[in-house]
Amino acid sequence: MTGETERRQGRGRLSRLDMLPEEAQEHLTWLNTEIRAKSRPLNELRDIFNVKLAALGIEPISNGSFSRYAVRKAMQFRELDETLRMSRELAEVLGTDGSDQLTINLSNMLQVAAVKLMEAEGAQLAAKDLMELARAAQAATSAQKQSADYRRMLEREFAQKVEAAKKDIEQIGKKAGVSDEVMSRITAKLSGLA
Repeated sequence: MTGETERRQGRGRLSRLDMLPEEAQEHLTWLNTEIRAKSRPLNELRDIFNVKLAALGIEPISNGSFSRYAVRKAMQFRELDETLRMSRELAEVLGTDGSDQLTINLSNMLQVAAVKLMEAEGAQLAAKDLMELARAAQAATSAQKQSADYRRMLEREFAQKVEAAKKDIEQIGKKAGVSDEVMSRITAKLSGLA
C-alpha cells in the first residue's frame, strides 16, 4: 500500500459525467455553474440535468454517480473560492507594488504545479488535460503581461498628473512673485516624484 499521505481519489476510473459526449458539454457546464452557485438542491439539479440529457438521447445519470460528481465539484469550487479569497487578501496586504510580485509568484507556482502533475501522471494525462495545463500556463503568462501593462499605465498617468501639478505650481508661483530659483527647486523636487 502507498504512504499514508497519499489519498485515494475516487475509484480510479472516469465517472459517467466525465465520459459524456461532446454534445452534452454545454449542459455539463450549466450543471457546474449551478453546483457552484448552490442555489438549488442537488436532486432538483439531477432531475433537470437528466431531462437535458434525455433530449439528447443520453441515458440518465444515476443518483450515486451524480452525487459523487456533485460533491467532488463542490469541494473543488470551495477550494478554488478559498484560494481566490486568500489571493485577494494577500494582494490587499501587499498593495499595488505587491500585486505584480504576487502575479509573478502565482504564475510560477502554477507552472511548477503543471510540471509536477505531468511528471506524476505522465502517460495517463489525456490530450484534454494537457490542453488545460497549456491554457492555464498561457493564462498565467497573460496575467503577468496584463499586470505589467497596467502598472505602466498607472505610472504614465501619475507622471502626467505630476507634470500638470508642476505647471500649476509654476503659474501660482509666478503670480505670487516667487523667484525663479525657488520655483526651479520646487519643480525639481516634484520631478523627483515622477
